[in-house]
Amino acid sequence: MDASDINRSLVSELEAMGFSEVQATKALCSSGNSSLEAAVNWIVDHEDETFNDEMPMVSVDIIETPTPTFDSEQAKLKAQELRFDFILKFHEEGPSTQEERRGREKLDKEREKERIRAGKERLATKRMAEENERKRFEAQRKTEKEEESRARERIRQKLQQDMADRRARLGSSLNSGTSLKSIKTSEPETKNPLKVDSAVLSGNLITKKEVLMECLRSLRRQHKAEDMKVQRAFKTLLVYVRNIVSNPDDGKFRKIRVSNPAFQARVGLFKEGVQFLELCGFERAEKGDFLVLRSDKVDMALLRSAGMVLHTAITNPFFGLLSM
Repeated sequence: MDASDINRSLVSELEAMGFSEVQATKALCSSGNSSLEAAVNWIVDHEDETFNDEMPMVSVDIIETPTPTFDSEQAKLKAQELRFDFILKFHEEGPSTQEERRGREKLDKEREKERIRAGKERLATKRMAEENERKRFEAQRKTEKEEESRARERIRQKLQQDMADRRARLGSSLNSGTSLKSIKTSEPETKNPLKVDSAVLSGNLITKKEVLMECLRSLRRQHKAEDMKVQRAFKTLLVYVRNIVSNPDDGKFRKIRVSNPAFQARVGLFKEGVQFLELCGFERAEKGDFLVLRSDKVDMALLRSAGMVLHTAITNPFFGLLSM
């Protein structure tokens, strides 16, 4: 394999683990350039081999030069000078015995083994951290899914209770002589959970929050292919809610022109976005041209719950998708 084809990222990781560039390159070439673990295993299996940096071979033109001539006296002086230099150097450095060389080689091997062991430990620690992160992520997804399932079940039970109450009122009206036609006309439609907001929102704050959350889940599920637009709608709705909570007495924050291009591009293009505002207390006004939240309809607890639900929808990437 050509050295230019070697994965430079893997070479850098091996160097960070304490291996030389030559070791890393040779290990990757020999192990198929496939993975970091395969390269480390190859180095361990060939730890007794010596890795030397290979220098390129360069041809050199040798030019012969005439050798200067010396007389016999000069040659003797030169030989004596060289002998003195050798003796002086020998006494300064001391003899390098075979035992000392073996000791150095053994120490080098021990150091190499320690570098390999430390590299393996770092690799194992990294993989353990990745596995723990994966498990934590899966546990979070499971918790989110269970929470959404419980919320949907509570809404379903609430709707069933409302239907039972209406049936009871219907039976009472029949007994009192009210015509069946007038009762059917006055009975609200219950097929869509978001259309029974007046009945559901008459309950406690937890139920209100669940209905608001279900509205946003429906928006996310119905338009999951337009995630960027959905996120923009969530953020715009959060701005509307925060402005009213911060300035409940300022009427300009409680009135929205439906035909406003910015509103249409961000919220109005989703029917669920308009439904969310209606669940917060907004009503159609001036022949439907405006959405208005009257001052006597401002429910601060409900608006704060709406803000919390929107924050969850914005920050949770799996919001509305796990319970499908």
